[in-house]
Parts: sequence; C-alpha cells; structure tokens
Amino acid sequence: MINPVVVAPTVAAVGLAFFPYGFTVVGTCVEIGLPQILVIVLFALHLRKISIFGNRFFQVYAVPLGLATTWAYAFLLTEIGLYNYKGCDMKAMGSHIKNERCQRHIYTMQHCRTDVSDALKTSAWFRFPYPFQWGVPTFHFKTAAVMIVASIIASVDSVGTYHGISLLVASKAPTPNVVSRGIGLEGLTSLLAGLWGTGTGMTTLTENVHTVAVTKVGSRRAVEFGAYILIVLSFIGKVGGFVASIPQVIVAGLLCFIWTLLVALGLSNLRYSETGSSRNMIIVGLSLFLSLSIPSYFQQHVKGHNNQLEKQFQPYAIGENGPIQTGVHAINFFLNTVFSMHMVIAFIVALILDNTVPGSRQERGTYIWSRSGPARTEPAVVKDYGLPFGISRFFSWARWVGL
Repeated sequence: MINPVVVAPTVAAVGLAFFPYGFTVVGTCVEIGLPQILVIVLFALHLRKISIFGNRFFQVYAVPLGLATTWAYAFLLTEIGLYNYKGCDMKAMGSHIKNERCQRHIYTMQHCRTDVSDALKTSAWFRFPYPFQWGVPTFHFKTAAVMIVASIIASVDSVGTYHGISLLVASKAPTPNVVSRGIGLEGLTSLLAGLWGTGTGMTTLTENVHTVAVTKVGSRRAVEFGAYILIVLSFIGKVGGFVASIPQVIVAGLLCFIWTLLVALGLSNLRYSETGSSRNMIIVGLSLFLSLSIPSYFQQHVKGHNNQLEKQFQPYAIGENGPIQTGVHAINFFLNTVFSMHMVIAFIVALILDNTVPGSRQERGTYIWSRSGPARTEPAVVKDYGLPFGISRFFSWARWVGL
C-alpha cells in the first residue's frame, strides 16, 4: 500500500506545510533574513564545487557556515548601534508604549537585535536530564488520537528515507521486515522522549539523505559517533542556551532552505516509479494541490478566534473552531485538526488514488519496495541489515526485528 507514489507527495507536503512560517518571519527583519537565505544558496550551489584539502567545504557545511556568517553580520549591526533608538525600551510591553514611533522601533529591535534572548546568559553550565523532569506525562484521548495520525505520517516519511539511503550507499533495498524494525525502534525512542519530557517524538530526519549524498559518508560508525557527541552535549546547558539564543529571523532563513530541501527529497522518491506516467503525475499533483487547498479552507475558520497567536501558528489552533461540528467535542477536535494538516491530506489522497487506480508494478514502483521472502536470505541483505552482536536471537519472537 505504501509505495513511492504515496511517499513522494506526503513527504513534500511536510515541507510545504511550513510555508506560512518561512518568509513571514524573514520579513520581520528582511535586512538579516534575506541575506541568510542568499548566503546559504551561495554556499550550497554556487560554491559547491570548490574543494579545500580535497573536501567540498562549502557544500558540506553550507548550513553552519551560513548561520555563522549571518549571525556575525547581525551581531555587527547590533553593536554599531543600527537598532538603537533614543527613548525606546526594547523590553517594554506593547500596551505600555504611548509613543507610536517607539512602537515601530521596538518591533524592529525585538526582531533584528542579536541580544534579545538571554537564554545563553541564564542557562546553567551543567545539567543532568532525567525522566519525568517536567512532571508525570498527562494523557488526553483527543490529542493522542491526533498524534497517532502524525506518527503514521512520520512512518511514511521514514519509509522513503530508508530506501533513499539504501540507494545512496549501494545497498539492497530494505525488506518490509527491516522497515518495520526501523519504525518500531522509532516508536521506542519516542516513548523514551516522552519520559524525558522533550515534547516531541523521534523520527527519521529526511534531510540526512542529502547529508549522505554530499559527504559520501554512510558508515554506521559515523552515526554512532555523532550520537555519542549529542549525548555528551545534552549535559552542557550552555549548548542548549546557545542554540536557543539564535535570532528567530535567522532560524527562519535557515528553515526556508531546509524545508525546500525536504520538499525536493520527498519528490525524489518518484525515481523508483515511472515519473512520466500520466497516472502518477495526476495522483501526485492532485495530492499536493489538495494538501494546500483543503487545510486552507479549514484554517479560514480560525480567524477571529485566536488573534493573540502569531499568524504562522494560527492553523494549529483550529481544533476548537473548525467547520466540522458533530456535537461531540472530542470528534470535532480530532477531525478539524487532522484535516487542517497538509501532510495528512496528501497522504490520504495519494493512498486512496494509488491503490484504486490501475497501474503496473513498474509504474507504481512496488517492484523494488515490496520484495521480502527471497531477499531475506541474500548475504548482502544480512550483512547490511542484520542486528550487531548476534542480538537478533533474543528477538526471535518479534517478527518485526528480523530481515
């Protein structure tokens, strides 16, 4: 049921869903946000073939270099006093500002200055994260139901990522059982994330497909080493404070590039299918169009009810005021929230059409993604996807950890 024609628009819709946040926030301080986008594009595209000591330095490190360059530029503008306005207090609340000129200037100061956040200054040097640090998790059925749908979409995203990575590292395509194992482990790590109170679940980062393609590094050891570093950094509070202190307009500029990359990586899954097929073009095109149009209809009903929220966050407050009103509050919340999510609409439309419109296995791309039985015995599959240290024997009762 889940194949390239379904995965491609679903993953692309995940990136497109954030378009209200992108330039909406960049425009709050365009003299910093726009250079952030341009610098990353310069490093990632125009300078991508320049090698330093045999490495394509600008292409590999486009995002951190772009962040450092623009942050330094924004810091310089702050330090030379470009955003200093006599008689205007940056920390004053809007309702207490009588001077209209100061209201405009304070808005600029809050979005352009690099010293707005005090997260780095107030964060502790060392901090030990532990389970239930924010209290015992609470459970609400209506929000849990929405998260189940979101988890299904994240799993669809992961399926495309698994296959994309296997192609880049010249491995056999993962079998259905290997895919199930990966999704199961994502569920386990999401459970741990909930216990530690991170506020989000764990899933595959699709952008890492691009990272592997650029760096040519697909070793598990590199991933393990990176995980060790992140675990160590989690004990250093200043690291989190440093990340939290990045000006929001710079983050928005970065995400304009990253979400664009996510859209492109999602659509790249179509290479497993016949991209020139009119069947596939209509399914993907209709899925993407409706993934933007239907949520837009639902989001119209949020206007006037949540004016205190910033524009880019208003679509996520639709649950209480959507067009579906059944008389049951929980059902209203679930349906209005789910149908206002771009990726859910793309997934539903693509899934129904791809599984009801006739098409060959080659046309749909299932001839690669659905191999199972014979592939499990291939030495290449066992080598690439077998669990290390012989721990598979301890999970013989669980079919989803096998090959």
